[in-house]
Amino acid sequence: MNIKKTASILAGAGTGVLIGKALKGKKICPACIAKKAFAATQVHVEDVEKYNNGVALTPPMGWSSWNTFRNAIDEKLIKDTAEAMKKTGLLDAGYKYVNLDDCWQSSMRTADGKLQGDLTRFPRGMKPLIEEINELGFKVGLYTSNGTGTCEDLPASLYNEAVDADTLAEWGVEYFKYDFCHNEAIPTIAPSVIKITLGKPGEEAFLEMQAEHGIVSKGAKVVADEKVENGYMVSNLCGGLGELLFDTIEAPEDGDYSLTIVFRKGGLKRKFLVCLVNDEKEYDCYFPSSKGFTPDGRLQIVVNLKKGLNTLKFYNPVASRMDSAQRQYTNMGRELQRATREFAEKNGTPEKPICYSLCEWGMNQPWKWGAKAGNLWRTTHDIKPFWASMLAIYEMNVRLYKYAQVGAWNDPDMLEVGVGQLNTEENKTHFSLWCMMAAPLILGNDIRKFINPDGTVDENNKVLEILKNKYLIAIDQDKRGIQAKRIFSDVASDILAKPLENHELAVCLFNKSNKPKEMQISLSKLHSDPFVDLPIKASYEATNLWENETFELKEVIQVTVAPHGVAVYKIKAID
Repeated sequence: MNIKKTASILAGAGTGVLIGKALKGKKICPACIAKKAFAATQVHVEDVEKYNNGVALTPPMGWSSWNTFRNAIDEKLIKDTAEAMKKTGLLDAGYKYVNLDDCWQSSMRTADGKLQGDLTRFPRGMKPLIEEINELGFKVGLYTSNGTGTCEDLPASLYNEAVDADTLAEWGVEYFKYDFCHNEAIPTIAPSVIKITLGKPGEEAFLEMQAEHGIVSKGAKVVADEKVENGYMVSNLCGGLGELLFDTIEAPEDGDYSLTIVFRKGGLKRKFLVCLVNDEKEYDCYFPSSKGFTPDGRLQIVVNLKKGLNTLKFYNPVASRMDSAQRQYTNMGRELQRATREFAEKNGTPEKPICYSLCEWGMNQPWKWGAKAGNLWRTTHDIKPFWASMLAIYEMNVRLYKYAQVGAWNDPDMLEVGVGQLNTEENKTHFSLWCMMAAPLILGNDIRKFINPDGTVDENNKVLEILKNKYLIAIDQDKRGIQAKRIFSDVASDILAKPLENHELAVCLFNKSNKPKEMQISLSKLHSDPFVDLPIKASYEATNLWENETFELKEVIQVTVAPHGVAVYKIKAID
């Protein structure tokens, strides 16, 4: 299904009832109350196609402006960073995305409603900059929010999904981070429908149908109301319950038609309906709160009908905050796919699909529906550049290993390696854990610091060495796309196992404590977990991926792990 956002809102809607002492003063749809407990725990994904745009088949790698530079970004900084990434070998190591986070855009949209770059910090606009960075061998990412503003209160994409997706496609953007600041949830409440009319735009309506004559099902009901035309309306279309179907809509020809929904005014909350045409295309209809001097209001949208018989179904599928987030993020993803496809077709160029990052902060369990909405989804709130933050985010994300898969990744947020208060051992640990968890590797440090004053690369820089560790990167980028499982844990330590290609295995021994710790793991322990598919052989080869030392493994790996440190091994059977 395609989802088309409509902004044609002419009036307010709805009826409500007072429910019980605890809800005194609140107007609630009675059908929603009946399903309240159920809806709070459900994820409605069964009718949504799996997101598949052919990118991010391994976790994305790149750099983002946010962790170090916040709002202090401009064209020169981005170009200098890209050039430094190439010179230091980070591009060759796999870091191919250069992502501009919040504050790249002007506070003004253009006269035709499009996003534009800050008029002085990006004076040439975004497309020339993106093309220059592409020429260096990188892909470029941009950012907005699934809200009425970004986290820094700049223009965002909620209610502007189609036009913003078209703009991103026109500019050649290949990564899109979609935040959650200033989000407005889709209402779970629906208006009561009195009737519908249909006509060609610019002509008189040729069809009028009373709602009471439609097919009412799934909890919807015909309600008497002496204040409205004909004295009846259809209510209880809210919260994923009731439906109203008109199955005898005759259109004289293929094309666009003006559909008017006449509804009952009243209520202090916004309301929402979906109009599904011919079981193929959805149109979202938002109704503002309203009072007014008349009992009925009108909302108009333009729908596409085929010649002959058509069906129109009205319902509100949103029963929870989770439903709202899923629907909004899915909507933007579909617009991105549509926009890149249409731009390529229009211009006769290869399609540039956009890696779609859902930055929803884990508020509505995106790991349960994110694979059907985008390529990666944030599982936590923002990371901070100190140990306690990194550890807390790890503890949350490591539990979600079952949800990661090829092209769809748990995202525990960007790397703080080389930023803030982490020491060298903690930087290694942070990097190792993210690689074990098949997490996106998005750098956040100032890459320019890896370049000496004389223009040479500081090859002895410890942070650069960590970020270019090809063995750990290979663990993260393993094509099986399996996130590590924690197979042992106590207060002071964890052991993680990550199955790899060719039935090899990565094992990470993680010391959470402030003191050195003796740790060990046996092959028998590994083989006892069905998650581990390491073949049972007489002998194995193990490689310490930080020391690059290989040895024959008979049964037990035993090692002293530094405070806040890790030891990471790749194990493979010897035939």
